[in-house]
Parts: sequence; C-alpha cells; structure tokens
Amino acid sequence: MSGSLFIVSAASGTGKTSLVQALRRDQDRLRVSISHTTRAPRPGEEDGVHYHFTDHARFEAAIAAGEFLEHARVFGQLYGTSRRSVETLLAADFDVLLEIDWQGAAQIKRLFAASVAIFILPPSLDALAERLRKRAQDSDSVIAERLQQAQDDMRHCREFDYIIVNDDFEQALADLRAVTAAARLRQALQCQRQASLLQNLLSKAP
Repeated sequence: MSGSLFIVSAASGTGKTSLVQALRRDQDRLRVSISHTTRAPRPGEEDGVHYHFTDHARFEAAIAAGEFLEHARVFGQLYGTSRRSVETLLAADFDVLLEIDWQGAAQIKRLFAASVAIFILPPSLDALAERLRKRAQDSDSVIAERLQQAQDDMRHCREFDYIIVNDDFEQALADLRAVTAAARLRQALQCQRQASLLQNLLSKAP
C-alpha cells in the first residue's frame, strides 16, 4: 500500500467536516472515507454521500464478519469504517482520510502504525457552545450533553500526532494542509514511491 492514511478527529461542533471538505477540494489524490452509521439521516444528508446509513442488525452482522477497520458507539448510535474501501484506495495510491472519533482513531493506529492522526480543537468552550447553538438542531439540554461529551473527547487529544486549533478557519486549513503535505514526504513512503529514481541515483557511477 503506497497511499497515506490520515485520521481527523474532533469534538462535535469544532468545524472538522468543513475543514476536511475544504482540504478535499484542492487535493486530487485525497479520498475521504464514507462511514457507515445506524443513526437517521439529517436534513440534506444523502445515503452513500455523507454516510452509508444502515440499521443495527446489519451493522452488528458486519462487525461479526470483520468488515470494519474500526467501529464505535457515539450518542447511542454505531459508526464504522469499511475495511475493503480503505484498503482498495490505499492500494491504488490514493491518500485516504478518515473522519472518526478518538475510539476509532485508536483502533486504526493499532492496525496502521504509520497513519497520521490529527485532532482539531475549538478556541474555547464558549466558542464551541456558540457553534452548537448556531446549528439550531438541538435543545439546550442536548447541547449541554454534547459539551460534556466534547470535553471527554478532547481529553484524548494528546494521543494524536498533531493538534490544530480551529480559531481562524483559513489558518486551521493551512495547518491541515501542512500536516498532510509533510506526511507524504516521509522517508518510508518516498523510498517506496521513488524506488526507480533512487535506483538510478545510487547505483550508477558519477
């Protein structure tokens, strides 16, 4: 496998999805893995575009069959990443980005030690609360629950390779681009991708 595997995690409302979408638009070799989930679609979401929506019975059967690289339960719903989809893209020399939570990130890291894990933080709890309110999707009690869950999630940021603070969107996007660009230049990947060049440079007499 010669593609790079990126993991991007964040607490709900931090702006992770917007950053990933912006990154995806200017990187032709990057593919964002579409997760499977048992939660119901939100307004405007399409099956196979935003998520692969499924029911609990089918999801549990897929777990038993080993079809997921990682899976986790979040707010009572199941989420998972297709093993076949990710491995096929990596083998075709595409970079793959997974938008998953810290539980899934830990599972992926155990399977792909060379994967690059990035955690997105909000600039403050007040800013995060304001972003959640602007969604106008949840009641105050649900927002309070999400803020508590957000704090629990953010306690795991030290388990990641990189931490980006999404205070200014353009700066956070620049930071995300810098991390992905640097990861592609790591020695192991470059030696694999540039094998012919290295052979030519190192085997012939000057």
